[in-house]
Amino acid sequence: MFDWMIELIERGGYLGIVALMFLENLFPPIPSELIMPSAGFQASQGSLSLAGVMLAGTAGSLCGALFWYAVGRYAGENRLKRWASRHGRWLTLTPEDVDRADDWFDRHNAAAVFFGRLLPTIRTLISIPAGLFEMPPGPFLLYSALGTGLWSAALATAGYLLGDNYKAVAGYLNPVANVILGAMVLLYLYRVVTWGRERGRRERGPSG
Repeated sequence: MFDWMIELIERGGYLGIVALMFLENLFPPIPSELIMPSAGFQASQGSLSLAGVMLAGTAGSLCGALFWYAVGRYAGENRLKRWASRHGRWLTLTPEDVDRADDWFDRHNAAAVFFGRLLPTIRTLISIPAGLFEMPPGPFLLYSALGTGLWSAALATAGYLLGDNYKAVAGYLNPVANVILGAMVLLYLYRVVTWGRERGRRERGPSG
Protein backbone atom coordinates (compact mmCIF):
# COMPACT_ATOMS: atom_id res chain seq x y z
CA MET A 1 0.00 0.00 0.00
CA PHE A 2 2.83 2.38 0.88
CA ASP A 3 4.50 2.12 -2.55
CA TRP A 4 1.13 2.66 -4.23
CA MET A 5 0.57 5.85 -2.22
CA ILE A 6 4.02 7.20 -3.05
CA GLU A 7 3.48 6.52 -6.75
CA LEU A 8 0.10 8.28 -6.74
CA ILE A 9 1.59 11.34 -5.04
CA GLU A 10 4.54 11.42 -7.46
CA ARG A 11 2.35 11.04 -10.55
CA GLY A 12 -0.77 12.88 -9.44
CA GLY A 13 0.82 15.69 -7.45
CA TYR A 14 -1.72 17.77 -5.57
CA LEU A 15 -4.69 15.91 -7.11
CA GLY A 16 -3.15 12.64 -5.93
CA ILE A 17 -2.96 14.01 -2.39
CA VAL A 18 -6.58 15.18 -2.56
CA ALA A 19 -7.68 11.72 -3.74
CA LEU A 20 -5.70 9.89 -1.05
CA MET A 21 -6.95 12.09 1.78
CA PHE A 22 -10.53 11.72 0.54
CA LEU A 23 -10.14 7.94 0.53
CA GLU A 24 -8.49 8.07 3.97
CA ASN A 25 -11.72 9.48 5.39
CA LEU A 26 -13.80 6.77 3.71
CA PHE A 27 -11.46 3.87 4.47
CA PRO A 28 -9.48 4.60 7.66
CA PRO A 29 -6.94 1.79 7.02
CA ILE A 30 -5.43 4.23 4.48
CA PRO A 31 -3.60 6.37 7.07
CA SER A 32 -3.12 10.12 6.81
CA GLU A 33 -0.15 9.53 9.12
CA LEU A 34 1.62 8.15 6.05
CA ILE A 35 -0.01 10.18 3.29
CA MET A 36 0.79 13.68 4.53
CA PRO A 37 4.38 13.05 5.69
CA SER A 38 5.00 11.36 2.32
CA ALA A 39 3.64 14.43 0.55
CA GLY A 40 5.71 16.69 2.80
CA PHE A 41 8.80 14.71 1.87
CA GLN A 42 8.02 15.23 -1.83
CA ALA A 43 7.80 18.97 -1.12
CA SER A 44 11.25 18.85 0.49
CA GLN A 45 12.58 17.38 -2.77
CA GLY A 46 11.26 20.39 -4.69
CA SER A 47 8.57 18.62 -6.75
CA LEU A 48 5.71 20.20 -4.76
CA SER A 49 5.29 23.23 -2.51
CA LEU A 50 4.70 22.70 1.20
CA ALA A 51 1.77 25.16 1.22
CA GLY A 52 0.21 23.37 -1.75
CA VAL A 53 0.59 20.01 -0.03
CA MET A 54 -1.14 21.34 3.11
CA LEU A 55 -4.01 22.82 1.09
CA ALA A 56 -4.44 19.65 -0.99
CA GLY A 57 -4.48 17.46 2.12
CA THR A 58 -7.02 19.71 3.83
CA ALA A 59 -9.26 19.81 0.73
CA GLY A 60 -9.28 16.04 0.29
CA SER A 61 -9.97 15.44 3.96
CA LEU A 62 -12.82 17.96 3.96
CA CYS A 63 -14.42 16.19 0.99
CA GLY A 64 -14.39 12.96 2.99
CA ALA A 65 -15.79 14.72 6.06
CA LEU A 66 -18.63 16.15 3.97
CA PHE A 67 -19.45 12.67 2.68
CA TRP A 68 -20.00 11.32 6.22
CA TYR A 69 -21.80 14.52 7.24
CA ALA A 70 -24.22 13.97 4.36
CA VAL A 71 -24.71 10.34 5.45
CA GLY A 72 -25.57 11.55 8.95
CA ARG A 73 -28.01 14.17 7.62
CA TYR A 74 -29.68 11.57 5.40
CA ALA A 75 -30.09 9.10 8.25
CA GLY A 76 -31.43 11.81 10.57
CA GLU A 77 -32.15 11.84 14.27
CA ASN A 78 -35.71 10.49 13.96
CA ARG A 79 -34.59 7.49 11.93
CA LEU A 80 -31.80 6.82 14.44
CA LYS A 81 -34.37 6.84 17.25
CA ARG A 82 -36.51 4.31 15.40
CA TRP A 83 -33.45 2.10 14.88
CA ALA A 84 -32.58 2.48 18.56
CA SER A 85 -36.06 1.38 19.65
CA ARG A 86 -35.87 -1.74 17.43
CA HIS A 87 -32.18 -2.64 17.58
CA GLY A 88 -31.03 -0.91 20.73
CA ARG A 89 -28.68 -3.67 21.87
CA TRP A 90 -26.64 -3.64 18.64
CA LEU A 91 -26.56 0.14 18.45
CA THR A 92 -26.03 0.26 22.25
CA LEU A 93 -28.49 3.15 22.23
CA THR A 94 -32.00 3.88 23.44
CA PRO A 95 -34.13 6.70 22.02
CA GLU A 96 -33.45 8.54 25.30
CA ASP A 97 -29.71 8.17 24.73
CA VAL A 98 -30.14 9.77 21.31
CA ASP A 99 -31.93 12.75 22.91
CA ARG A 100 -29.15 13.15 25.48
CA ALA A 101 -26.48 12.93 22.78
CA ASP A 102 -28.36 15.55 20.75
CA ASP A 103 -28.47 17.92 23.74
CA TRP A 104 -24.74 17.42 24.38
CA PHE A 105 -23.80 17.92 20.74
CA ASP A 106 -25.91 21.06 20.50
CA ARG A 107 -23.87 22.55 23.38
CA HIS A 108 -20.41 21.38 22.29
CA ASN A 109 -20.59 20.81 18.53
CA ALA A 110 -17.90 23.34 17.59
CA ALA A 111 -15.33 21.96 20.06
CA ALA A 112 -16.31 18.36 19.30
CA VAL A 113 -15.72 18.80 15.56
CA PHE A 114 -12.54 20.86 15.92
CA PHE A 115 -10.79 18.57 18.42
CA GLY A 116 -12.29 15.44 16.87
CA ARG A 117 -10.58 16.25 13.58
CA LEU A 118 -7.23 16.21 15.40
CA LEU A 119 -7.60 12.67 16.77
CA PRO A 120 -6.82 9.47 14.85
CA THR A 121 -9.93 7.37 14.11
CA ILE A 122 -12.25 9.94 15.77
CA ARG A 123 -11.47 12.43 12.99
CA THR A 124 -13.42 10.30 10.51
CA LEU A 125 -16.32 9.41 12.81
CA ILE A 126 -17.05 12.91 14.20
CA SER A 127 -18.72 13.99 10.95
CA ILE A 128 -21.57 11.49 11.41
CA PRO A 129 -23.06 12.93 14.63
CA ALA A 130 -22.54 16.42 13.20
CA GLY A 131 -24.87 15.42 10.37
CA LEU A 132 -27.24 13.38 12.52
CA PHE A 133 -27.87 16.24 14.93
CA GLU A 134 -28.05 18.82 12.14
CA MET A 135 -25.08 20.99 12.94
CA PRO A 136 -25.35 23.84 10.39
CA PRO A 137 -23.14 23.24 7.33
CA GLY A 138 -21.28 26.56 7.68
CA PRO A 139 -19.92 26.01 11.21
CA PHE A 140 -19.29 22.34 10.44
CA LEU A 141 -17.11 23.28 7.47
CA LEU A 142 -15.34 26.03 9.41
CA TYR A 143 -14.36 23.92 12.43
CA SER A 144 -13.63 20.89 10.27
CA ALA A 145 -11.34 23.00 8.11
CA LEU A 146 -9.52 24.43 11.13
CA GLY A 147 -8.94 21.03 12.74
CA THR A 148 -8.13 19.33 9.46
CA GLY A 149 -5.80 22.12 8.41
CA LEU A 150 -3.80 21.84 11.64
CA TRP A 151 -3.59 18.05 11.33
CA SER A 152 -2.53 18.15 7.68
CA ALA A 153 -0.04 20.97 8.24
CA ALA A 154 1.61 19.22 11.21
CA LEU A 155 2.05 15.93 9.34
CA ALA A 156 3.22 17.56 6.11
CA THR A 157 5.72 19.74 7.99
CA ALA A 158 7.04 16.70 9.83
CA GLY A 159 7.65 14.93 6.51
CA TYR A 160 9.27 18.06 5.09
CA LEU A 161 11.65 18.46 8.02
CA LEU A 162 12.43 14.80 8.63
CA GLY A 163 13.46 14.12 5.03
CA ASP A 164 14.20 10.43 4.46
CA ASN A 165 13.19 9.65 8.06
CA TYR A 166 9.59 10.81 7.57
CA LYS A 167 8.26 7.24 8.00
CA ALA A 168 9.06 7.62 11.70
CA VAL A 169 5.97 9.85 12.04
CA ALA A 170 3.70 6.91 11.26
CA GLY A 171 5.72 4.77 13.65
CA TYR A 172 4.66 7.05 16.50
CA LEU A 173 1.10 7.85 15.43
CA ASN A 174 -0.13 4.48 14.14
CA PRO A 175 0.04 2.83 17.60
CA VAL A 176 -2.04 5.70 18.99
CA ALA A 177 -4.68 5.12 16.32
CA ASN A 178 -4.66 1.38 17.02
CA VAL A 179 -5.12 1.94 20.77
CA ILE A 180 -8.06 4.31 20.20
CA LEU A 181 -9.70 1.92 17.74
CA GLY A 182 -9.16 -1.05 20.05
CA ALA A 183 -10.62 0.83 23.03
CA MET A 184 -13.70 1.75 20.98
CA VAL A 185 -14.23 -1.89 19.93
CA LEU A 186 -13.87 -3.12 23.53
CA LEU A 187 -16.28 -0.47 24.80
CA TYR A 188 -18.81 -1.44 22.15
CA LEU A 189 -18.55 -5.16 23.02
CA TYR A 190 -18.91 -4.37 26.74
CA ARG A 191 -22.05 -2.33 26.10
CA VAL A 192 -23.57 -5.10 23.94
CA VAL A 193 -22.89 -7.77 26.59
CA THR A 194 -24.19 -5.67 29.51
CA TRP A 195 -27.05 -4.06 27.57
CA GLY A 196 -29.93 -5.64 29.50
CA ARG A 197 -28.49 -4.80 32.93
CA GLU A 198 -27.57 -1.25 31.99
CA ARG A 199 -30.97 -0.55 30.44
CA GLY A 200 -32.80 -1.96 33.46
CA ARG A 201 -30.69 0.19 35.79
CA ARG A 202 -31.48 3.30 33.76
CA GLU A 203 -35.20 2.56 33.71
CA ARG A 204 -35.31 1.99 37.49
CA GLY A 205 -33.49 5.26 38.10
CA PRO A 206 -31.27 6.24 41.05
CA SER A 207 -33.77 5.06 43.67
CA GLY A 208 -34.29 1.65 42.04
